[in-house]
Amino acid sequence: MINLFKSILVILVLLFTIGEVSAQSGLEKKIDSLFVIASSGELRYRDLTEPAMDSIAALGAPAVPWLVDKFSTKSARERWTVIWILQRIGSEAVPYLLTSLKRSDALIVSRVCWALGDIKDTSSVYPLINICNHRDWKVRDQAIGALGKIGDTRANDVVMQTLTDTLGQVRKAAVVSCGQLAINEAIPDLINCFDDDFYGARLEAANSLLKLDTQSVIPAIADSINSEREMVGNLCCIVLGEIGTDDAIEILSYQALNSLSPNRRAHAAIAMIKADPNDNCSMHDKFIENESDRFTLLKIQSAIKTIKNSDE
Repeated sequence: MINLFKSILVILVLLFTIGEVSAQSGLEKKIDSLFVIASSGELRYRDLTEPAMDSIAALGAPAVPWLVDKFSTKSARERWTVIWILQRIGSEAVPYLLTSLKRSDALIVSRVCWALGDIKDTSSVYPLINICNHRDWKVRDQAIGALGKIGDTRANDVVMQTLTDTLGQVRKAAVVSCGQLAINEAIPDLINCFDDDFYGARLEAANSLLKLDTQSVIPAIADSINSEREMVGNLCCIVLGEIGTDDAIEILSYQALNSLSPNRRAHAAIAMIKADPNDNCSMHDKFIENESDRFTLLKIQSAIKTIKNSDE
């Protein structure tokens, strides 16, 4: 009797397992079919891609493991499709995505970070912070970028620390995140990034400073605009030109007329022309009259001409 009971129990377990596998297999087949349409660039599927993505997203959390596995794809179209679907699933996808941060495949982990940044669920903050020192730069890059997108100030310290990462792309991500997180304490560090070896980090440092407190940025820029490091002084001029306040214009006018560096004078003059295109300060002619360097003069004249042409 006992053996019969055991046999029946084993059969029931097997039937349940087979049913579960069959259901799982059915779900995967359904997602497979929908994903072919969702990620297709074919004209015949043009009107079906959005509904297909919506259908996968409607499956919710059960679809997430399949989508994460799909992150190993080499197809950019498929990768973007996975991201778009995960965005639609939203916070329901986060628990499985967080467990996926422990995977050994750095490529998948980096793309999971990307998805978490787009979803912007604050429960992701500490798990992302914990992998910001990952051995693979792509993971560090995406983790720091995700923290900036989420916008939670708990990430401020790790983002500032990453401004000195060994990889330029990661430093760029940290610079961008400083702006997104509005970390005013990072202003001196961002100005220092004007001299970064990687052009992306330099340019994004300028963009991030424009997102921070202007009254804190201007005096910090004024202290650095005379730097002997060429890129630092020149980018200081560019930022002041974008800010365009009276204080910024005053600093630029002094630099344009008095700097010993022709290149710095050119950057300052062009930035001021941008900040004061109507010449309300009556400085445009002074730049030309006082400039002794031929190439700097040509740059200033070209900037003034461009401004005048844009007004016509």
